[in-house]
Amino acid sequence: MAEKAIEAKKKGQKKSSEDYTYAGMVFHRLTRHKLAMVGAFMLIFILLFVFVGPLIWRADPNTQIEGLGGLFNPASRAHPLGTDDYGRDVLARMFFGGRISLFIGFISAISSTLAGAFVGLVAGYYGGWADNILMRFTDAMLSIPTFPLLIALASVFGKGVWQIILVIVVFGWMVDARLVRGLVLSLKEQEYVEAARAIGASANRIMWRHLFPNTLAVLIVSTTIGIGGNIIYEASISFLGFGVQAPFASWGNMLQNAQQFIWNSPRLIIYPGLAIFMTVLGFNFFGDGLRDAIDPKLK
Repeated sequence: MAEKAIEAKKKGQKKSSEDYTYAGMVFHRLTRHKLAMVGAFMLIFILLFVFVGPLIWRADPNTQIEGLGGLFNPASRAHPLGTDDYGRDVLARMFFGGRISLFIGFISAISSTLAGAFVGLVAGYYGGWADNILMRFTDAMLSIPTFPLLIALASVFGKGVWQIILVIVVFGWMVDARLVRGLVLSLKEQEYVEAARAIGASANRIMWRHLFPNTLAVLIVSTTIGIGGNIIYEASISFLGFGVQAPFASWGNMLQNAQQFIWNSPRLIIYPGLAIFMTVLGFNFFGDGLRDAIDPKLK
């Protein structure tokens, strides 16, 4: 009887941190981080809205209702969020505008993270003159007022999705470069790196096969938080008229088009503004939780 009681007690015990793999430990911590789970549910809702929504509500976001009777219509069965100043279905434009805003946020965040990782790896591993040149260039880029130049470059490169991504990447890699450099400076003195050098591994192999994987945790968190920031950049640029151009919709240019109707039809401001707010807040909550889950020093 005593042995059965002991076995039952052991089965009822919760797993300790030693019983998990690293990935399992991260997942375990993440699922118990309340803000991270709130952010995850917010992001799941946004993703379902922009990708599943058009499959349910099949409306053309660029179709204009002829005649003045189709302008600024309130919410109805035919148009659940009403129509805008051109008589276009606002719900359909929210669907497709969200796809473009999320696409810009994801691609620009991943691209700038990879660019920063490359600069940080080279600077941290080689050190010396390479480190001095790359880090002084990084410092110079960090000292530039970003937002005015984003607008200036957007006007030079043109207006469109890929132009916005290019502009954001040009000014979005510096923080990741400094993070990766700091990690590589400490990692390159580890025994496994010395062992790789001893067996004749090339510098490229050491950087990309041994050092880069050990920076992924930090880069994943940085990318997650960066997506939200880049959506804000896209909305700001589009709000000022330098972003995604009509007839294509993004949440940013929906705000830009609706600013003159803020008193007559405030819902045209509220819908895209609320979508941007939820998306950015969701990414920030989830990114903070992911950072706490990945860092083994945090409880």
